[in-house]
Amino acid sequence: MYQYKGLEDTIAAIATPAGQGGIGIIRISGNDAIKIAEKVLRLRGEKTLSDCKSHTVQYGWAKKLQGEEILDEVLVTLMRGPNSYTSEDVVEINCHGGMVVLSAVLCAVLDAGARLATPGEFTKRAFVHGRMDLAQAEAVIDVIQAKTENFLRQSQHQLKGELSTELQSIREELIKTYTLLEALINFPEDGLDVQSRKDILERLNIQEKSISRLLESSQTGRILKEGIRIVICGKPNVGKSSILNSLLKEQRAIVTPIAGTTRDVLEESAQIEGIPISLVDTAGILDPRDLIEEEAIRRSHLYIKSADLVLLVLDHSRVLQEQDMQLFEKLKGARVLVVVNKMDLAGKLDYSIPAKIFGSDHLINISALEKGSVLKLESKIVDLIRENHQFNAHGILISNIRHIKALEAAQENLKGAFRLMNESASFEFISEEIKSAINQLDAITGLNIDEDLLNRIFSEFCIGK
Repeated sequence: MYQYKGLEDTIAAIATPAGQGGIGIIRISGNDAIKIAEKVLRLRGEKTLSDCKSHTVQYGWAKKLQGEEILDEVLVTLMRGPNSYTSEDVVEINCHGGMVVLSAVLCAVLDAGARLATPGEFTKRAFVHGRMDLAQAEAVIDVIQAKTENFLRQSQHQLKGELSTELQSIREELIKTYTLLEALINFPEDGLDVQSRKDILERLNIQEKSISRLLESSQTGRILKEGIRIVICGKPNVGKSSILNSLLKEQRAIVTPIAGTTRDVLEESAQIEGIPISLVDTAGILDPRDLIEEEAIRRSHLYIKSADLVLLVLDHSRVLQEQDMQLFEKLKGARVLVVVNKMDLAGKLDYSIPAKIFGSDHLINISALEKGSVLKLESKIVDLIRENHQFNAHGILISNIRHIKALEAAQENLKGAFRLMNESASFEFISEEIKSAINQLDAITGLNIDEDLLNRIFSEFCIGK
């Protein structure tokens, strides 16, 4: 079992977000959690926390360590280990949700002998004590940070251990194959008949395909987690910021008749039909007037290169100009939807040129001021996204880049083992490839994990989780 320095300490932290709220929670976990909590609590009826049953809530007051000065009226939840989040004794003090009172109660708990928890240390203890594996622990932060219901649902599946169960199934089959090969290495006189060779090849092929299916889900998983990046570009004053505001359904960008109002990149998140979208409004400046605008142009180009979809905005009421043609040239090869805006004005635009370059089916007419046009634009965006991405939110989806890299490495190991088997290579080499694949799977669940990497993973958590 993985150990770390400080496991013997009793830790405490504020477990609720910073700021004002109805309730704030101080979480305490460790062997001395109850004893430490008793030093700063006075329960109604002169009870002690040690006498209370597990998984009950008590009413009382939090006080300073020295004396009887009351800090707050509280409810205290007691959860004795191993039936708690960390598998240790856990006490949660529910205070009023102001930072001053929460800080005062936390200071009293620390004065009583607890240590301030590091980021993610409560979940790290749950992992160390075997309450969850590393893949489940990482799902905790995904649940907290989920931007859509679909990704929340997927994170909850992983938190329940569905990915871990699938990986365990693959691992068990690989262990059987590895054990067979090791037996042949140690007892070569037994030999390997034709049927056994076929069985090993079939096993390797089946498990490689199982990993391949998991990897195939990674694109959908990534999109549900991070969103589709959509970059809005076009020359000045064509309505890019108006389109951004319409898609966000709020006035995020400043809109004026003055060309060049947007002098920097704006990035905001939204949802369209349950698909998370990262919308980027770029500066419409092609001839910079100063260093600020030069930087804005540089950033705009970087965002366009990394975009999943580019909305190229043209003005229905203006003829094409040299600036438009420069943009057309820059966007060749990108996935582009041409958005002809300002359809409420008299038309002067020649549609034939953008239609020829980007395709007539990748061109849409709208007025960013009309709700119906915006809904039409949203529908077109979703259609284009679904052309390239399947959004089956059911089953196991891989979204964690660490998991993806480990699965890709395991897949390469199994392909190598398969190739070596066909080449009648030494069993030692084949066995090593399978062993490496198993180690990659174990890195996902935490059975085989580097300590520094483990610390980095949990450092991404908030304090109190």
